[in-house]
Amino acid sequence: MTKKVYGAILVLVIALAVAFSGCTGTSGEEQTSAEEVTIEITEKYIVGIDAEYPPYAYIDTDGNPTGFDVDSIKWIAEQKGFEVEIIPIAWDTIIPALQAEKIDMVYSGMTITEERAEQVNFSIPYWKVNQTIAKHDDTDYTMEDFMSGEYIIGAQSGTTGAFWVEEHLIEPGTMPAENLKTHSSFPSAAADLNNKRVDFIIYDKPPMLEAIEGKPLSIIGEIDTNEEYGVAIRKSDTELLETINDGLTMLMADPYWEELKTQYGMVD
Repeated sequence: MTKKVYGAILVLVIALAVAFSGCTGTSGEEQTSAEEVTIEITEKYIVGIDAEYPPYAYIDTDGNPTGFDVDSIKWIAEQKGFEVEIIPIAWDTIIPALQAEKIDMVYSGMTITEERAEQVNFSIPYWKVNQTIAKHDDTDYTMEDFMSGEYIIGAQSGTTGAFWVEEHLIEPGTMPAENLKTHSSFPSAAADLNNKRVDFIIYDKPPMLEAIEGKPLSIIGEIDTNEEYGVAIRKSDTELLETINDGLTMLMADPYWEELKTQYGMVD
């Protein structure tokens, strides 16, 4: 495992021999003292997140990573006795970053898919979501219009929303590929809809609600995809996978799980 490690539990024994040359009675013996110093250094894992994915992961007004997933991994780290460093990674490069050992896990609302599972191992599922479709309030577009493939659809690159459009609209020939406009972040896609540069956007439900709040945009439908979120870990890091699975099991059985859902407005 090539996680950034600050060591397992390290016990350093320092023997200090101090000779006393002065007379101590008539024995003339040298006296020796020994001191043991214990230094505990814990393992540290680098956690990659999509920093524009509220309520799961985002940067707060003080510039700190926060969110449902961020608080979850911090709790697990505390219970399991390791440290975490949370860093933002562009979503469409986050699995390559994991494989290149720049990070040790992806804990940021990642849907478990067969394609991704060929590249990484996933933890046990911890959340379920569906895809939602939004339009501008100035239009009267319907879900039938969305499904027709005749309009421009915005989606974040590398997300299951983009994958769904490709699989269900583009590949069957219902929609030309150029009608799917991908963005590096979902706020960019929402901005395009707000400015009427796209006709629809598609995204996971909770972050969609966050992205359109306060804008003249509305959700018009939901696609029952029954996606499950999991933590992505390198296939070689089987010990870390076991640790995260155990931590997730502990978290979801703890009252703190319900507190987190309430805090971030999460509803099963």
